Amino acid sequence: MDETQHTTALTGPRSRWQQLFDRGGALRALLVAAVYLGLFTAAGLLSGLLGGDHVEKDIFATTASVFFGLTFPLLVGCALLALLVTSLGWWRVLLGRSDVPGRRWMWVAPVVVVVPIVLRLLGIPYGDYPDGVIVLTFATGLLIGFSEELLSRGVVVHMLRVRGAGERTVMIVSSLVFALLHSVNLLSGQKILIVLATMGFTFAFGVVMYLTLRVTGSLVWPILLHGLYDPTLFLATGGIDTVHTGDIDPLLALAAPFNIIFIVLALVALVIVRRAPRRA
Repeated sequence: MDETQHTTALTGPRSRWQQLFDRGGALRALLVAAVYLGLFTAAGLLSGLLGGDHVEKDIFATTASVFFGLTFPLLVGCALLALLVTSLGWWRVLLGRSDVPGRRWMWVAPVVVVVPIVLRLLGIPYGDYPDGVIVLTFATGLLIGFSEELLSRGVVVHMLRVRGAGERTVMIVSSLVFALLHSVNLLSGQKILIVLATMGFTFAFGVVMYLTLRVTGSLVWPILLHGLYDPTLFLATGGIDTVHTGDIDPLLALAAPFNIIFIVLALVALVIVRRAPRRA
């Protein structure tokens, strides 16, 4: 392995199940992501059977609509990922201090995520939503951050690094996995062009979260920032993967251009981030 080698800090005897994942590699990481996506989709179908009648066209109209339309499958997804990581004994590895250094310029990433979060927190029309919807939406956001970051920037990144993948490869593959997780939106009836646009944006956002992981040295920060970014976006726009129409609070208007900033930062990172982290 080269200087990007990732130390796992795993000790003691390992079972065959654990050794299978300990070997890492892109194919195994993609397989884990594919299995998770399949199970998450199944959880969504189960949620529809259990409470589909409660899901409104405006998903944020009622607490029940949010729960069955968004929260339930995420609870299942979080539980499945937690079981996987527990069975592999990877919690310390994934949540501990990373041994791959970041660079000072990467601090731009968490900053450009925090700014729109703050703007939306101050500009969301809270009076348009029932109190229960607001609380559940923020709780659901934390589930999104936990599940998507634990998988993409946690499990996938770790499995790539243990095989000595360069950091540019780690960044691209983990961001592609993150983008592919959102392909499931096709099943909800969204138009393919909207889904493709969403996947393009989520790839860029995934790169920003990777940079956040690198510079903070901890998976906790991508989880928290992602967990706040999504619910503030949902409540600011009134939907999922939608654009607010009509009058808009000036603070929310200021937050909107940050989507473009994410894309620009991702493009810059694709050029600047190199194989070896010491030169990134």
